[in-house]
Amino acid sequence: MNETLSATIPMAMSAIGGLGIFMLGMKYMSEGMQAVAGNSLRRMISLVTNNRLMATGVGTGVTVLVQSSTITTVILVGLVNAGLMQLHQAIGVIMGANIGTTITGWILVLKIGKYGLPILGTAALFYLFSRRDRPRFIAMAIMGLGMVFFGLELMKDGFAPMKDIPMFMDAFEWFRADTYLGVMKCVLIGCVLTLLVQSSSATLGITIGLTATGVIPFTTAAALVLGENIGTTITVILASIGANTAAKRAAAAHVLFNLFGVFWITLIFQWYVRLVARVVENMHGVDPMTATYATAADPIHFGAVMTAGIALTHTGFNLANTAMFLPFLRPFARLLQKVIEDPGVKEVRHLKHLDPRGVNAPVLGLEQSRGEVVNMGKGAVKMAEWIRQIAFVGPRDERLVQKTFHREEVLDNVQHEVVRFLTDLLDGTVPQAVAREGQRQLRIAHEYESMSDRLASILRGINKLREQGLELPGEQLAELRELHEDTTEFVRAITNAFEQRTALPEADAQSTSQALTRKVRSLRSRHLDRMTEHPVDPRVTLIYTGLLTDYRRIRAHATNVHEATTEPLTPAS
Repeated sequence: MNETLSATIPMAMSAIGGLGIFMLGMKYMSEGMQAVAGNSLRRMISLVTNNRLMATGVGTGVTVLVQSSTITTVILVGLVNAGLMQLHQAIGVIMGANIGTTITGWILVLKIGKYGLPILGTAALFYLFSRRDRPRFIAMAIMGLGMVFFGLELMKDGFAPMKDIPMFMDAFEWFRADTYLGVMKCVLIGCVLTLLVQSSSATLGITIGLTATGVIPFTTAAALVLGENIGTTITVILASIGANTAAKRAAAAHVLFNLFGVFWITLIFQWYVRLVARVVENMHGVDPMTATYATAADPIHFGAVMTAGIALTHTGFNLANTAMFLPFLRPFARLLQKVIEDPGVKEVRHLKHLDPRGVNAPVLGLEQSRGEVVNMGKGAVKMAEWIRQIAFVGPRDERLVQKTFHREEVLDNVQHEVVRFLTDLLDGTVPQAVAREGQRQLRIAHEYESMSDRLASILRGINKLREQGLELPGEQLAELRELHEDTTEFVRAITNAFEQRTALPEADAQSTSQALTRKVRSLRSRHLDRMTEHPVDPRVTLIYTGLLTDYRRIRAHATNVHEATTEPLTPAS
């Protein structure tokens, strides 16, 4: 017993240390790749259309760069919750994310495990002494890759003695995937392990480490991988708590997609792993189902064969599952809409989907916050449209008055949450372009929130006229309505340009801004002229001039949004 304990302690230390380095390497590799491919990631997200193949391709590409299907899917829940992506589009991206996450296994197939430490050391030197962003983050990604391989080697060293300890081997005999019950036991173990570690990549690394050292057979590893696909969905479920119905449907799509896939593949599991083994044998000349560590001529080659088998099992499963679901993407979305019904009352918008995990993917996190800032602009436009209905069209609707004031409070809360999210995001190590985009969003969010304050002030002024029994002359009211419509159209044009990642032509923006300023001055002058022609109630003058000031400030805030959208993300060299 004492001998077993003395052997277990160093084995556990090596395995745990290797796992920690492996996970940290995945994090660094992800952050480095995101930083280098930041613009490409943002373009990919904007490419998601109704084309199911395009959506799947985007999900695959983004997850390959982010190195985490969990992060990709959490971001998707946020985009769906914000109304920036339709459910069927999100399902297509989720399918692609499941394919993209399998790239981790293929990276580990590379026979460079023993070079992990030199790669880590060399890249770390470049990372520490590079002064420019791009080379520095490339070095970070390579440093992460070195840590992944070094950590995997440490895990293998830790797991290797297990096969010589009867206690461990007897325990592993309990969940051999030789029968359907055994397969389901392995699936359950893989699921639970992933729930605990909160990373399917880390669980995959553990599985490869155990298999490459001969502790568990290939069939057991293949079944564990299937369970890992279910376990990774828990994070998305947590992200959907408190979100709206659309986001809950997106999370449910991810869970059902993986559950159904694991269900049907386990029914043909023995046939499927034999097919995978045949392909691997053609590639490497060794059958992973019959090969053993003890009889292997080259332990390194044995590890590569097992790793290739696990990677192919993972990729083949997700490709086959996606191929089955893809033709039924829209019907699947409609089914989810029926199962998870819309509530009877309109849901209150919350920003709980600005998930802290987005901070681990700063480029994608910026897409979440950007969507919220766009919605702030749309909210301001909606407030202006309601005020037009209340003040100039009629009849007066008290419910619309309350909605307008409530929208101003909502935009105030949205700004606070966006600022908190972006502050956390920018506190980390991010490329200069990401930092500048974050600063741009902070500025624009402030402008839209201030704009909503001015709009609420306009409505209060209009209410004050009514409460005090005052009226503007018909001609003056028509002039004010024209100013309101012109200002609203300017804000709408600026917001649409921001949403579409463009900007109004500088000449057009400046011309409209100056025209609004001249109109405000003209209306103020006309009012003063009327005061000299006949008596005007001083209360009307105070309220009217206050309204003109509010419109002028709205114009200024819209102009500031335009200027922010035209600022370059990188400073001129």
